[in-house]
Amino acid sequence: MDADLLSIQDARDAVHAAHVATKQFKTADQATVDRIVAAMVEAGAAEAKRLGQMAHDETGFGKPESKEQKNLFATRTLAARMEGMKTAGVIAKSDDGSVWTVASPMGVVAALVPSTNPTATAFYKAIISVKARCGIVMSPHPSAVRCTIEATRVVAEAAVAAGAPEGLIACLGGGEGGVTLAGTNALLEHPETDVILATGGGPMVRAAYSKGKPAYGVGSGNVPAYVDRSANVEKAAADILTGTSFDWGTLCSTERSVVADAPIRQRLLDALRQRGGHVCSADEAAKLRAIIKPGGRFNAGIVGKSPRRIAEMAGFSVSESARALIAEVDAVGPDEPLSMETLSPILSFYAADGWENGCARCIEILEFGGIGHTLALHATSDRVIEQFALRKPSMRIVVNTVAALGSVGMTTALFPAMTLGPGTVGGSITSDNVTPMHLVNLKRVAFETAPLNDDAGQALAAASGRRGGDRARGSAAPASVPTPTASPRRGQPSGDGSWMDEIEARLVARAGNPTVDRPTPASSPAATSPTATAAAPASSVLPLPDPQIEALVRRFKK
Repeated sequence: MDADLLSIQDARDAVHAAHVATKQFKTADQATVDRIVAAMVEAGAAEAKRLGQMAHDETGFGKPESKEQKNLFATRTLAARMEGMKTAGVIAKSDDGSVWTVASPMGVVAALVPSTNPTATAFYKAIISVKARCGIVMSPHPSAVRCTIEATRVVAEAAVAAGAPEGLIACLGGGEGGVTLAGTNALLEHPETDVILATGGGPMVRAAYSKGKPAYGVGSGNVPAYVDRSANVEKAAADILTGTSFDWGTLCSTERSVVADAPIRQRLLDALRQRGGHVCSADEAAKLRAIIKPGGRFNAGIVGKSPRRIAEMAGFSVSESARALIAEVDAVGPDEPLSMETLSPILSFYAADGWENGCARCIEILEFGGIGHTLALHATSDRVIEQFALRKPSMRIVVNTVAALGSVGMTTALFPAMTLGPGTVGGSITSDNVTPMHLVNLKRVAFETAPLNDDAGQALAAASGRRGGDRARGSAAPASVPTPTASPRRGQPSGDGSWMDEIEARLVARAGNPTVDRPTPASSPAATSPTATAAAPASSVLPLPDPQIEALVRRFKK
């Protein structure tokens, strides 16, 4: 049978099974959810090394040890940061109890998984989906089908063993037809798919947004790293090379360019050389340009390859220990291939005199394929840091750390995520690191705080000045509304001013402010007055009827 038809049927079956399982799982309590997530985390972490090697072997990208680290990050680090996160039932109440927040799952998640991070992304998306009580069906990249299916199987089996319904977690590609574009489209367009979580190349993400479903997508990450004259230059060099060499640049948040403040340019180049960066000659830089974009098209063959392998492809040689290929350039744009995102350990190097010029250069780089994603800033000047924060079209500005790892939350307090939203400037509905909370709908239960009618069904404007019945759940008046203090009620004027206090309190109540009811002593005249009937609310017992009070007010105003 046709592979497309088989893949389409595979998608339909998987989505329907996930839909049925989600309906069963959506009533799970927090303890059940957390027990299942914990089982998934431990199962994934236990297989981190094997699956890291499997991902490297199947795709040819990056380093097995880096992929193992990413797998551990997407399981144990993620779990540690989710500790105590509430995603089931009533998850919050306002201080006065007048608003409750209730979490409910969005439903079935359709997840696109990239070839650059195939197992870590599968772990991450499965775990945050189950934490949100959502089912998930993944579509792997065609060059990473086996490792993505295996990563999905590991956490799915652990989830079922811990009590999750069968079918809650699935991955396309295991059938006879494999995974095809037609099958992926069927997944994204299925009526029972509720939300799309897209991580991958630009065309894939744009396709996800075109399906008429709520979708979270990522943008490309042409990340500049600005090194200011106030920076610790040696640490900056070490951080930049750590990021560029991690999994040989396959994270979208990897440093792609260095922008050096002019006074520290040479010092930074020397520090990069000392730590394994190969600074290319003009001839070597020209050879790099030729293999990055031969014939005007990006060469995917350099993705995730080592500096030595890329240099060999370009026709020159570097040390096996080289951590990055660094080329000095002075232009940004389609005519300068070294300025584009390459998903490899190639760094373009710019110099700019002063942070203002450095800021402008970084914006150029971000606007050429990295808008909204990530920027690294190495500086100790508070003014420079603040100005970059205010001016940069980047949703993650990581300071004095490794951009590749700080942006995903490994070396910073950002939420651990393999899907990083670039905000509306980057074409996404979110600027966040995507968390389980992005996969829950938040209901609000709101109790009355400003009643229009009293307990007897009387409109408060026509009632005798009392505020309507007890506030919701015994809550106090809103903090923005002052609560006047009324004197103890008495049956007749005492001559000590308390009668006027009663009138004033009554007028304040009519103006829309609550009064504080105080108990009437059993021995007071009001307690035994013939007019104090069982039907009359205690707060309406005043020494004079309303018409007389109104007449007195008019008289005092003359």
